[in-house]
Amino acid sequence: MKLNGSQILMECLLEQSVDTVFGYPGGSVLNIYDALYKYSERIHHILTAHEQGAAHAADGYARATGKVGVCIATSGPGATNLVTGIATAYMDSVPLVAITGNVGKPLLGKDSFQEVDITGVTMPITKHNYIVKDVRKLADTIRDAFYIASSGRPGPVLIDIPKDITAAECEYTYEEPKKIHRKVCTIKQKDIDEAVKLMKESKKPLIYSGGGIISSGAHKELIEFAEKFQVPVATSLMGIGGFPEIHRLSTGLIGMHGSKASNMAATECDLLIAVGARFSDRVTSSVGTFAPHAKIIHIDVDPAEISKNVASYTAIIGDAKEILISLIQLVGQRDHTEWLEEVAHWKEEFGFDYQRDSSLRPQFIMEEIYKQTEGEAIITTEVGQHQMWAAQFYKYTTPRTYISSGGLGTMGYGTGASIGAQIARADKRVVHIAGDGSFRMNCNELSTVAYYNVPVIIIVVNNSVLGMVRQWQTIFYGGRYSQTNLDRGPDFVKLADAYNIKGYDIFTQEDFKEALKDALKHNRPALLNCHVGEDEKVLPMVAPGAPINDLILE
Repeated sequence: MKLNGSQILMECLLEQSVDTVFGYPGGSVLNIYDALYKYSERIHHILTAHEQGAAHAADGYARATGKVGVCIATSGPGATNLVTGIATAYMDSVPLVAITGNVGKPLLGKDSFQEVDITGVTMPITKHNYIVKDVRKLADTIRDAFYIASSGRPGPVLIDIPKDITAAECEYTYEEPKKIHRKVCTIKQKDIDEAVKLMKESKKPLIYSGGGIISSGAHKELIEFAEKFQVPVATSLMGIGGFPEIHRLSTGLIGMHGSKASNMAATECDLLIAVGARFSDRVTSSVGTFAPHAKIIHIDVDPAEISKNVASYTAIIGDAKEILISLIQLVGQRDHTEWLEEVAHWKEEFGFDYQRDSSLRPQFIMEEIYKQTEGEAIITTEVGQHQMWAAQFYKYTTPRTYISSGGLGTMGYGTGASIGAQIARADKRVVHIAGDGSFRMNCNELSTVAYYNVPVIIIVVNNSVLGMVRQWQTIFYGGRYSQTNLDRGPDFVKLADAYNIKGYDIFTQEDFKEALKDALKHNRPALLNCHVGEDEKVLPMVAPGAPINDLILE
């Protein structure tokens, strides 16, 4: 049948089982939005307050489900407003398709009104991007974009569509989506055999688990492998939820704000098995002193990551789930009792803790959220101290329940992400944990939360400063607090009230307990403005460039 470009886009989205898109209209996408109006019974559009919010919402939707998130923006500033969200998804390997409009083909390259070379701008932060100049190629381009976004190592893809292409007509024929196959062709038996040999020789092994475990759906295989091999498991920030933190073999977060047990285990181990992790500087700190006694087995779907940051002894390239299945079959039952006792001692003596008193402490807030949600919530965060407290003091047991910007560290990410996550997972309650500095950046998305009655509970850990920057200024800059005091409003409860969202001003532990209990009771959005001390610290902490076993504990 003959359809125009905008209709072809809708049909291709339906081919890919897309039910929700996030976006903001404008001149170059008017034809697309006219089609969305006609397809509104089959494709739900969420109008955000800003295009960046749309990108983050699509990202949160993708992280909460594993499906491809979709966002739409017009040309020029609309497209550039997506850039931070696209880069956020790229750094954390999130499957995303960003659709932008552009000026008509005759106007391209002429500095036309609201024209930007968005494919040029986003080339370094996408897996691939396209500008479609022939309507006959539009359907296949969309299909390829979804395949690329979700296959192998996931990531964002951008499709730029000039306005005249959205109006042009051509024949459209339905096609079944390409099946996403696990990447197994690069898994070599000799690499598996070498890894098994190293495992059988090891006396002090450690698994370093990253976001790839979650992307590949390998969390059950990781548990089975760890239990059979009797090996402790440390997780990166992106790996949180990939291994249950209440499991006896879990040592928790590794790196700059990781647990003493994880960091000591990495320093003392003789074999480090990295699965779906990229050895970020926030994990390794000083590369020269990271895992100094260990032979490193690096398991990853992306060959570009092998020995990029830390030299590996051997590597297995391919899908983490398939590789773990092979290792489970070959490695045999092992006994590392003495090593596990040493790790258990570190866990017991140096677990995440804080000065427990009657004041409202950020760590108490995280523990109370865990207690009242019974560990069943999806937690989204902004970036800063609150992000680390949420990682340390809420116990995650299942994948896709901790949603945060890791690689790019995007302040302003979380409110949009919480919207996407809550819309994707109506069966779960999303609790969004924000710092007052981060929340200011995209608090305009309260309008989206309110309009669609998205029942997100927003916890603002309000210390009236840029907390993480102030912490660094305290420890490394002699207490010179340059431009980190945020004594300028707004009153977040009044702001919430302006959007008809229930707000709570919270100063004590009892205030928080009662407010959270009340917020959880109702299926509507809420904002809890929690006033905490400006000099609260995220501890432990590793100084930049220091060995990760050299932790600042107090």
